[in-house]
Order: sequence, then C-alpha cells, then structure tokens
Amino acid sequence: MQTTFTEDQLKDPGTSRANEILRACVHCGFCTATCPTYQVLGDELDSPRGRIYLIKDMLENEREPDAKTVKHIDRCLSCLACMTTCPSGVHYMHLVDHARDYIEQRYKRPFTDRALRWILARILPYPDRFRVALLGAKIGRPFARFMPDARLRAMLEMAPKTIPPVSRNDDPQSFLPKTTKRMRVALMTGCAQKALNTDINDATIRLLTRLGAEVVVAEGAGCCGALTHHMGKTDESHASAAKNIRAWTREMDAEGLDAIVINTSGCGTTVKDYGHMFRNDPLAEDAARVAGIARDVSEVLMELTGTDAEGNPWQPASSKIAVTPDHPAEGMVVAYHAACSLQHGQQIKTHPKTLLKKAGFTIVEPADPHLCCGSAGTYNLMQPEISGQLKERKVKTLEAKNPDIIAAGNIGCMMQIGSAANVPIVHSVELLDWAWGGPKPPALDAGAQPKDNIPRLR
Repeated sequence: MQTTFTEDQLKDPGTSRANEILRACVHCGFCTATCPTYQVLGDELDSPRGRIYLIKDMLENEREPDAKTVKHIDRCLSCLACMTTCPSGVHYMHLVDHARDYIEQRYKRPFTDRALRWILARILPYPDRFRVALLGAKIGRPFARFMPDARLRAMLEMAPKTIPPVSRNDDPQSFLPKTTKRMRVALMTGCAQKALNTDINDATIRLLTRLGAEVVVAEGAGCCGALTHHMGKTDESHASAAKNIRAWTREMDAEGLDAIVINTSGCGTTVKDYGHMFRNDPLAEDAARVAGIARDVSEVLMELTGTDAEGNPWQPASSKIAVTPDHPAEGMVVAYHAACSLQHGQQIKTHPKTLLKKAGFTIVEPADPHLCCGSAGTYNLMQPEISGQLKERKVKTLEAKNPDIIAAGNIGCMMQIGSAANVPIVHSVELLDWAWGGPKPPALDAGAQPKDNIPRLR
C-alpha cells in the first residue's frame, strides 16, 4: 500500500510504525475471510482491510477522528485472526493499537461512552474493586431488563452466580517444587481472573510444583495493562505494565527466573509485546527482558513434560485417567476452545491439545475454531449485540461435538462461553492438574461443598 506521510510525521514513533505496517498491506482481502465482525455485519469497513483504509486516511491527514471511523475501529475485536491469515505479514495489532491511542487523545466520545469506559478502566484491573462491583452486579442482576442501555445490561448479566473467596495463594510468596527442582518461574496472577475464578491459579501452582518448578508470586506484580491498552488509554496501560516489569526484573536480578508463566492468554499476548510497547521508554531494556521470557503456561508444561529431571521421557503417574469416583470416565471427551489471543496472538495452536491428550482426554474441536467467541477483553460489555451473536455461534459449534467438558486457556472466553453453554467449562490447567494427581475441578461438581476461605494447595 502506498503511503504519503511527511518526514515530520514519521518522526513520531507510532506513526513511523504505522507507516511500515500500512506499506506491507497489498489489499488482497484474505483477512476478510477470517474476520468475525465482517462475517457478522458484512460491511467492508468492519473488516481489517476496511479498517486499514480508515486508519491510513486518519493518520496521513492528521484528521480529527469522526464518529464513523471510531465506530468501525471500536467494533474490532482484536482477535488477530487477520494476522494469522495475512500472507504479507501485516502487523495489524500494532496498527489498531496505535489508532486507538490516536482516537483516545483526539476524539470526544458521548458522555455515556466516556463514563462506561472510565468505570471499566477503574474497576476491572483492580481485583478488590472488581469484587465489590461483581457483588453489586449480582444484587442488581434481577433488574437488568429495566436498564435502557444494552451495555449496562451486559455488565449486570456478567456477574457470576457465586463470587469465590480470595485465594491467599495469590499473595506474594514462593512455592517450592514437590520433586527435583528443574526451573524457577514467576506466575502472573492477573487481575480480573483473581476475582472471577481463583481455581485457575491454584491449579497452576499445584501442577507446576508437582512437575519440578519453583513458583514465585512477585511482590508488586498485577494487571498486565491489556484492558486499558485496548481502550487506547496508553498512560494507564503502561503504568500497569511498568509495575510488572519492575517486579519481575527484581526477581530476575535476584535469584533468577527461567520463565514468567501466564495462564490467561489475553495477558500473555500483551506481556510478550512489552518490548514493543516500551521501545522508546527508559524501561525498554527491562521490558525486552521480561517479554523474552514470558510464556503461556502450556509452553512451560510442554517443556516440563518433555523429559523428567534425569532427562528421560516423562510419563505422568498414570498415563490414563483412572476410573474412580473422582475420575469417572477414561477418555472423557473435551471440546477444546482455542482462545484467539493464544492461537492468533501468540501462535500457540497445538500445545494445550497435546497436553490434554497426554493426560488421557479425548479432544474434539468445533467447526471454525479460528473464529472469536466474542469476549475480547471488554468487548462483550461495550459491544454486546455483536458479542452475543459470536457467543451464540461459538457455543453452538462446541456443543455440536457432544463433549463432557469444554476447556479453554483464557478467563474471558470461559466467562463468555460459560454464560450460555450447557456443558461445564474449565481451564486446561485444571484438567491437567486433576488428571495428574490434583483435585477435581469444582466447576465439574455441581454438588461440591463450598471452598475454604483459604484455598489449599493439594
């Protein structure tokens, strides 16, 4: 694609990067075949190619964003399926992120939009605030139908039936390995996930320590910044990310880290991009170091289960799921949902399925597994109609496989799909933990007793 940016414009790092990306685009339109919003809406401007034209026009002409441009940029899920499909290597993620930052600085949204975005940015990244908000939403949910704004209804309906107690395993501390130490890793405990589902981090710690990893929850680490980053709130997102960079580099410089383990793939995509986000910042070197060892939990588990501590081919304690009251069926059918941030953002497509098969589960995949479920961070709250259509399609294709369980690697997808599915959904690490000696995932046992206020590692 030909561009006409001036030399002065290209002095801005964001514009210079946008120019590189735009020039890589050849207008081929392959991206439209895998874009969820284009499939739902059928509008060229709601495809990556259409949005690229809008962004190019806005940036080249230094034009004040108008309502039409903002509408179509806001409708982008950032699922990044277009990047997987693109034969030219167009880095759409960096382009749309820059466009959102540009819009945030120059466009005055309607008051209700500004208010909702401000509320989300002040609540979701903070687990304690989010818990209070979830409690309020739970109380207000019966009155959701009276809300005039569909986005407010979506926020009320998002509240889970039960809000888990705080897990003390998320506090800064170290967990020693249960066997010969093979690595030392930091676990990113996240933000929203700590309020919505504490079982995921608990299972991750049990599983990693059982396989020989020392797990550190670093002092000062928290939200990765993704939620505000995708709203174009760059200062806020970078402030969150900077805290993580400082927390993890302290651990790297002290006792060392072999990996930063992330079990929410949306966060993983952002943390792995810290080097780009901070490329012109004094933290650039440390950000690149952190990004360089950031790993999805499935990547680390593949390494730990490749060989044992002595270098021999690793075998689980039981290579099959035992037929017991806790493990009722050998070869349970698991429908694997590939989170967009994992398969497109991080290009990790096989690891979770390989691990689940190694644990004895039978894996099935839905039709069109590359398509988004409609969660996409805050998208299901800000674009509930489009999100709802994508959710309905995804649940239908998953349940068509008649699975016993649905597994995913991202809390947003789990909440989105779980709100409509008739099949229990759990994180992949919960199933692996269960198969390899841990407790049964609570989501699979409707009659389970309430959890202790302080979850214990088992």
